[in-house]
Amino acid sequence: MAVSEQRAGVDLTNLDEPLSPEAGATKRDLVDYLDAVADRMLPALTGRPLTVLRVLRGQRPFMQKNVPKYTPDWVRTVPMWAESSQREVRYPLCDDRRTLLWLANQRAVEYHPTLGLADNIYRPTHLVLDLDPPDDDFTKVVAVANLVRQALADAGLSGAVKTSGAKGIHVFVPVDDAVGGDDVAAATRALAARAEAIDPALATTAFIVADRGGKVFVDSTRAGGATVAAAYSPRLRPGTPVSFPLDWAELDRISPGDFTIHTALR
Repeated sequence: MAVSEQRAGVDLTNLDEPLSPEAGATKRDLVDYLDAVADRMLPALTGRPLTVLRVLRGQRPFMQKNVPKYTPDWVRTVPMWAESSQREVRYPLCDDRRTLLWLANQRAVEYHPTLGLADNIYRPTHLVLDLDPPDDDFTKVVAVANLVRQALADAGLSGAVKTSGAKGIHVFVPVDDAVGGDDVAAATRALAARAEAIDPALATTAFIVADRGGKVFVDSTRAGGATVAAAYSPRLRPGTPVSFPLDWAELDRISPGDFTIHTALR
C-alpha cells in the first residue's frame, strides 16, 4: 500500500481511490470530512460499541462489528457476547480522532453506535424514532416529523431532529438513568402510536412494508441494544450524503441531498 500521508500517527493509504462507483467521492474526501467533523461527531460515538459499514476495493460493502486481527492495540475495544452468532465480538470504541482516522483509512464509511453505552447497551441514553418514507418525497417525512413533534409535546417532551443520511429523519429524545430499557422501548412504541393516531392518513406503525399503504413508517424498534447512524456519519449512497442535525424550523427548507461530505462543512 502506498502511504500518502500521516495524521495523528495514522498512516493514510491509497487516498485518491474512489469509495465506490456511485459515491462521487474518494477515500481522501472521506478522511478529510471525518477529520473536519471529528469534534462534533466524536461525542456521539464515545463509549459506545460501534458497527461500521466498510467498502473495500472490488468487494461488496459489509457491516463490521468485530475488529480485525490487525487492529492496533491503541484502538479501544469492548468484548460482548453475540447471541446470534454464539461468539464473543470485540467492538471498537471510537473515542478519539486517532481512532476515527484509523477507521476512515479502513474505508469505514458509515458509523452506527449503540444507543446505550458499553457498560450496558440495553439502557439507551436516547429514545429514537426513525421516520422512513415510502419514496423520495421528503415533504411526506417532514409532515410526519411534525406529527412526532406534536406527540412529544403532548407528553411534555421535546426532541432533536436530524436527517438520516438516506431519505428519512431521526428524532432523538434524551433519556435520564431513572428508567430501564424496557420502559424506554414501551415509551417509544407509545409515542409512535400517538403520532400515527394524530393523522393516520400520513403515518403508520405497520412493520410489514405491504401493510403501510404508501404512508411514512414511524419505526419505534430502535431499542434493546439497537444501533443508529450517528450524527454527521456519511452514508454509502450516491453522492455520499451525511446524517445532519437540524433545527425543526429548517425541515421545510432542506432536502437530504443538501448535506454531503462535500457540502456539509459549509
